[in-house]
Amino acid sequence: MSAHSGRKNETYILWGAPLSLYTGKARSYLIKKGVPYRECFPTDPFFQTRILPQIGFFVVPVLETPDGAIIQDTSDLIEHLEAKIPEPALFPATPVQRAVAMLIDAFASEALLRPAMHYRWSYVAEQESFLRAEFGRAATASRDRAERAAAAAPFMQAMQAHLPPLGITPETIAAIEQSHEALLDILETHFLQHPYILGGRPSIADFGLMAPLYAHLARDPRPATLMKTRAPNVFRWTERMNLPGFFDGEFADVEPNYPSGDAIPVTLEPLLALIFSDWGPELGAIADQYNGWIAQHPSLEPGAIVSVTGERALHPKVGTIRFELRGTPVTCAGWAHALWHFGKAAAYARTLTGDARVQLDALFRRTGGEQVMRMTLARSLKRENFVLVVA
Repeated sequence: MSAHSGRKNETYILWGAPLSLYTGKARSYLIKKGVPYRECFPTDPFFQTRILPQIGFFVVPVLETPDGAIIQDTSDLIEHLEAKIPEPALFPATPVQRAVAMLIDAFASEALLRPAMHYRWSYVAEQESFLRAEFGRAATASRDRAERAAAAAPFMQAMQAHLPPLGITPETIAAIEQSHEALLDILETHFLQHPYILGGRPSIADFGLMAPLYAHLARDPRPATLMKTRAPNVFRWTERMNLPGFFDGEFADVEPNYPSGDAIPVTLEPLLALIFSDWGPELGAIADQYNGWIAQHPSLEPGAIVSVTGERALHPKVGTIRFELRGTPVTCAGWAHALWHFGKAAAYARTLTGDARVQLDALFRRTGGEQVMRMTLARSLKRENFVLVVA
């Protein structure tokens, strides 16, 4: 089933907002791809009356194409435009680089939601004025400060309620921050040497990282200060990712290409090691929970919604999971969307043969990812009509 706004447009329309985590991913992609677009806020009446009813729940970003087609998920958005507009190609063509880029995208888009939400809402008192302004402009078209603040309040309260389901509690904060600081240190080393994750050209890995690292962690006052002082080259990368073209004078001698020979920069190996050590246990716990849910529902037809309640949801939960993050027990919801996103990367990696297979296996062996990459699901997942379903 395809959704349509019912109108023609002169250009692409990105429905989103500056504060939105995933809008940051979509916006950066459109800029680097060179796709003309106009960014509109969800307060627009057309979004409320024509876009939302097609999707069935509130969500941003949404891409409305010139012919009125509606694309919601950022992965779907990028895959659609890569197929429609082949150049400049922002998916690596070589197998090992593509597999690694897909894995980093999945990790960034899913696992880094936790530190992004922590740094925004655990320190809300320190940055409340900024957040009220951000949520106010996204919640109402009013230019009155008091009206914006009033409109922002319920949205801010709703967002703060997501902390416990994400496993963000006083007991887990230290581990979350240790993991995030380790990530910043790894990326700081990498971006001192390279303008993008895979050398001189951005890829899906960069856009995935822009989701958490821009709107929340490079703009909200508390985490932005941390990034600027601890990892200034990471902050510079967030600026670079919102500039048209690939060239940056700091890297004037770097060609706008991915590394030759399907090579992976050695500075990415610590990042892969962090992905496997810090995200792997959570992925395994979600997979166990999901496989248990599948076992309890053996008659599920292909296309059945992934939901313990039967309701459509953007990020469905499959129960409660428990795992350890850097030695700290974490209890949170099992988010099935992480399995879908990781599953796409793992499925592609399994298709590799010959020298590429040998190279990727050796890379995963060096970075501690062999067991994680072997993870399988009782039933695969896919997105259909804006929600996750059983394949």
